[in-house]
Amino acid sequence: MKTPPLKRSNFTPSDVPIPMTGSSAQSGSMPTLEQPSASSYEQIQREALLRFEGAQLSFIDGVWVNESVKGRDLKYYVFDWDDNVLCMPTRIHMERLSSDGKWVPHLCSTAAYSVIRKDERHYRFPQNKREMAFVEFQDKRTPLGGGTFMQDLDLALDDIASGKKQPPPSFATFRKTLIEGRLFAIVTARGHEENTLRAGVQRFIDRVLTPVEREVMLINLRGYDYCFDHVQTFPSQSKVLQHYLSLCHYHAITSPAFGARIAEEAPEVQTSEARKQFAIQDFIDHLVRILDRTGMAALRLPISIGFSDDDRHNVAAVRDYIEKVLVRQFPTVKFCIYDTSDGSGAHKMMISGQLELPLE
Repeated sequence: MKTPPLKRSNFTPSDVPIPMTGSSAQSGSMPTLEQPSASSYEQIQREALLRFEGAQLSFIDGVWVNESVKGRDLKYYVFDWDDNVLCMPTRIHMERLSSDGKWVPHLCSTAAYSVIRKDERHYRFPQNKREMAFVEFQDKRTPLGGGTFMQDLDLALDDIASGKKQPPPSFATFRKTLIEGRLFAIVTARGHEENTLRAGVQRFIDRVLTPVEREVMLINLRGYDYCFDHVQTFPSQSKVLQHYLSLCHYHAITSPAFGARIAEEAPEVQTSEARKQFAIQDFIDHLVRILDRTGMAALRLPISIGFSDDDRHNVAAVRDYIEKVLVRQFPTVKFCIYDTSDGSGAHKMMISGQLELPLE
C-alpha cells in the first residue's frame, strides 16, 4: 500500500485516496458472522483507516498506530461466559426429585441451572458430587463428556450465524472490547484451564470480527504498545494479538489450576461466589500493576471497571463485595454491574461513579 508521506498526523478520511464501501459492518451493528468476501489487504486497511476520523494516527515501522489511545479513559471489563457472552450447548448432569419421591437424572442448560442451583430440596448433584454434574465443563474427556469447549463454542456461534438464536446480552460489548483493544477478564464457573479459555477468545476473534474490525483492533493494540510500552518496532500481527491476549485474564474458578491456587492463597474461599470475587480482585490487582508499570496511572485518566453476569446470585455477591471491599480499596475507580439474567438485556447497577456499556 502506498502510504502517506508523513510520520504523524491528525488523521481524516481525506488521507485515504480510495474510500471503500460495502461488506464491513458499522461498529454499532450486530455481527452477522458471515465469511467476508475476498478482499485485498490494501482494501481492508483503507476501510479500517476510515474508522479513525479525527484520530492521531502514525505510520511507524511500516504499520499504522493509533496514538489517540493515550487520551482514552481506562475502561476494563469482567465477563461471565455462559449465557452472557455466548449461549453454549454444554449440559449439566443433575438429579431431580420426581413426584413419586425418586431421584431421576435431569439434564439442564447453564441458564436453567442458574435458576435451580439453590433449590437443594428438588435438585442435587449425582451422588452429591459436583464434578459428576459438571463433567462436560472440563478439559478432560470422559465417557460422560468433557473436552468439547471449542466444539461447543463453534455450535454457539453457528446458532447465531444461522439466526437460530440471538446473541446473549454481553456478546456485542465483548466484541467491541476486543476491537478497541481494552483489557478484560473472563471469570466463569467452568473447569477449563486458562489456555482453553484463551483459545476460545481467539476463535471468537477469528469468527466474529470482520477483517476490517481485526485491522482496527491491531491499529489500536499497536497504539497501546507504542504509547505506554514505548515499542518502536512492531512484530507480526499474530504476535501483537498474542501479546494483547496474554495481558488479559482467564479464570475458570473450578479448574484444577485455580483450585490449587485457592488452596495455597485463600483456603477459606469455598463457594462459587467467593471464588469469583477472588478472581475479580486478582484482575484488578493485575490492572494496577500494569498502570503503575506503564505510567498510565500518572495520567489520572478516569478508570472504570464493568462486571456482567447472568446469574443473580453471582451479581448480588459481586455487588456486595464491591460495596464492602473494592470501593474502599479503590475509591477513585468507577464500578458498574450488569445483571443479564433475563437474557434479553441488562439491568445496570452503578456502585461508584458511572460506566456506560452498550447493553441496554
